[in-house]
Amino acid sequence: MTSDQLTAIDLKKRKLNSFLAVVFVMLFGEVVFAQAAKTFKWPEGKHVALSLTFDDARKTQVDSGTALLDKYGVKATFFVVPSSVEDRLDGWKKAVVNGHEIGNHTSRHPCTGNFSWSAENALENYRLDDMRKELIESNKRIEELLGVKPDVFAYPCGQKFVGRGTSTKSYVPLVAKMFILGRGWRDEAMNDPGFCDLAQVSGIEMDGKTFDEILPLIEEARRTGQWLILAGHEMADSGVQTTRVGMLKKLIEYAQDPANGIWIAPAGTVAKYILKQRLLPIKEKWQ
Repeated sequence: MTSDQLTAIDLKKRKLNSFLAVVFVMLFGEVVFAQAAKTFKWPEGKHVALSLTFDDARKTQVDSGTALLDKYGVKATFFVVPSSVEDRLDGWKKAVVNGHEIGNHTSRHPCTGNFSWSAENALENYRLDDMRKELIESNKRIEELLGVKPDVFAYPCGQKFVGRGTSTKSYVPLVAKMFILGRGWRDEAMNDPGFCDLAQVSGIEMDGKTFDEILPLIEEARRTGQWLILAGHEMADSGVQTTRVGMLKKLIEYAQDPANGIWIAPAGTVAKYILKQRLLPIKEKWQ
């Protein structure tokens, strides 16, 4: 048998091993996640992951917020609504060039109709097909505006249903098919990287919070090796639904101190790392 034939056979074996690993994950997901939870490791020297995320494409985010992040060399995730991007298009294009992650936050920001401002886009009146079309539409529009196709998503208002009563449907499976990550809002728990469902990771509010209020969350996440995803809206010194600039400065400086072992990175970057780490034990077993 020639060397070329042996190489071809070896390549086929590797492809088969990769295929079997994926099938294994699909069929025995719970076992895989249990194993990953025990063996999961963050990048060398890091004990916790921290992601800064912001919703709605608020004007303050690119008027002043991204400049602060750029000053420190920090990359954040911005879940945007296309119409709001259009209001500050140059600023958002610059944010993309500077390495910030752009995520999908729908086109119409549908939430429960109990919010008067969402009455015309009430989730109770949506069907799964309506949501699918909206996510495809907003992905397409974001790509037209900014040249990037989002692979991360944030649930508007953190709500994950469409319909009402016995016709209520979760659209988490839809998000799982279209994105590598779906983030919630005002959740209570942080994310266990070896176990969490990436289609519905927890997002903890940072609007209105001081650094002293955020620090205990970081310390707990570091103690347990978890992933803390902070979620905010406006970026300014004061105001409603506003992440305080002063808090961000202290938070970033603390996170960038090597002694604290914090990996600060966009949500999608962390999600991709988690996916690779979950597959490692399976690949090693089948190689």
